[in-house]
Amino acid sequence: MFAFSAVLAQPAGRQVTEQQLIWYAYYNTLEFNPKWYLTTEIDERRFRKPDRQHQFLVRSHLHYLLGKNWDASLGFAYFLQSPQDPYATDRLVVPELRPHVQLDYRQPLGRLAIIHRYRAEKRFFRNTANGELAAGYTTNYRFRYRVGIEYTIINIKEQPLRLRLNNEVMLNAGKSIGYNWFDQYRVYAGLGYPVLKDVNVEAAYIYWYQQRPTGNQFYERDIIRFVINHKINLKKEKQAEQEQ
Repeated sequence: MFAFSAVLAQPAGRQVTEQQLIWYAYYNTLEFNPKWYLTTEIDERRFRKPDRQHQFLVRSHLHYLLGKNWDASLGFAYFLQSPQDPYATDRLVVPELRPHVQLDYRQPLGRLAIIHRYRAEKRFFRNTANGELAAGYTTNYRFRYRVGIEYTIINIKEQPLRLRLNNEVMLNAGKSIGYNWFDQYRVYAGLGYPVLKDVNVEAAYIYWYQQRPTGNQFYERDIIRFVINHKINLKKEKQAEQEQ
């Protein structure tokens, strides 16, 4: 599963910058009916040493279940990008706007499920000049493919402890892309457990390898991630209100 990404982007004379980060995330899913649901993510991403913000994002995506384990969605994200160097004295924060379309396919195999995700994004980066935000945006496209597995390790107090493993490859396209048509890949390993009926917590490790626009410079990031997943079934709530 991880072999393909390991052979990408290995030019001679490459320069690699290693970084350590920690991500905190909250996911809220509103289930309108058996076919439609809305997921909203809020992420705070920080460098660990020194403690500086790297990214902040809010992303919402509306999903429709197509049947036969297929899911289609439309989404939009708002990013705030701080400097890539946590020691930088110039702390200009650059906004990014990011609409996307996505398809998901889930293959259930008993305690194991294989999940495929296909996402296409249009990215709008706010222009900068002389260390300040400027008018207009620079744009490019990015295409992402993620394959992963979910495996139920054991049930604890009748609730499943699940292992999640996935790998994602991202490719750039557009006039603004010169050398880094390969953008990045990420390897993810996490454990999730429902602490309440509709609340799941997950702790994970992410390895993030990213090519920079110069082509021969890369970021190699080790990330610790903590996530709260919260589901709200609006259909059940409406039924309860009617019964009252």
